[in-house]
Amino acid sequence: MPVAIEHPPSSRPTPRGRATGPARASLRIALVNNMPDAALADTEEQFTALLTAAAGERPVQLAFHYLPAVPRGPEARARLDHAYFSLAELLNRSYDGVIITGAEPLQPDLRAEAYWPELAALLGWAESHTHSAVLSCLAAHAAVLQESGIPRQPLARKRIGVFAEQVAQAHPLTRGARPTVYFPHSRWNELRQEDLAVHGYAILTHAPGAGTGLFVKPRGRSLFVHLQGHPEYHAATLLKEYRRDVRRFLRGERLDYPSLPHNYFDPESTRSLAAFERQALARPDPALLAEFPDGPIAARLECSWAVDAVRLYRNWLDYLAARRMATTPAPASARMAGARSGASSSR
Repeated sequence: MPVAIEHPPSSRPTPRGRATGPARASLRIALVNNMPDAALADTEEQFTALLTAAAGERPVQLAFHYLPAVPRGPEARARLDHAYFSLAELLNRSYDGVIITGAEPLQPDLRAEAYWPELAALLGWAESHTHSAVLSCLAAHAAVLQESGIPRQPLARKRIGVFAEQVAQAHPLTRGARPTVYFPHSRWNELRQEDLAVHGYAILTHAPGAGTGLFVKPRGRSLFVHLQGHPEYHAATLLKEYRRDVRRFLRGERLDYPSLPHNYFDPESTRSLAAFERQALARPDPALLAEFPDGPIAARLECSWAVDAVRLYRNWLDYLAARRMATTPAPASARMAGARSGASSSR
């Protein structure tokens, strides 16, 4: 069944392409979407589709929230005002789970970002108002920095592509997973496994060449689930990011030409992109982007990580349901029936 999207009272009808349904979900999840303006709608769709696939017949209700201090343009601000709940509304609610996305970093030290105080308040809220929080990429780095003081380490080159991650230990989140799972990564920084292990984080997956993928640690009443990768990505998301980086090169916004995403393109696409790179290096002109062969390449892409992504989020939903059941008091009628049964057996 499709995930039901909870809308603000003043919201107009849902834009086409978003899954909707009645507000009767048994699991309530908040998505705090901090992605850049160009990726705002895509991120909504990615997580809605992934949760729908993971939920199966389990009803799930999803509400979108945002951090006011994340810089936004007029169009994105209008979208937030229309379809999102505020941070203040989030902090006055409880959810079974929350998903917090990353944001485009503007400062080397995350604590210098304009949104840091809001993000720190959000993480503190998640400890006491959720059963589990999923922290994506930069949000994972921020949570570890806040809780353990571990700074992220810059990479010499952007780590982008689909990486094979070895499952390192059994955990409810890795139940039924293959020994090797595949997830996309797209980042300029990393948290190192040795630093995480010293501070009590449980490493669930690790990839040679990509480092730690999935790791967890309890905080308050919540299990914090940290992901340096992006299981939610659609098949063409890395292509869009690569094209964006190429555009930045052609505009002179970066000096080096971007590396091809690892283990992502088929041989024919790789040849096409190599030919385009030669043209771009010989003639770095923004007008050349019109010749970027993204249409034919997108048609050949496959979401090779979909099975692993759905299993991970299905396990997360199972965890939320189990925690909700364990912490929900039994109805008074059930408690009275249990008491009568105990009294009868004692006679």
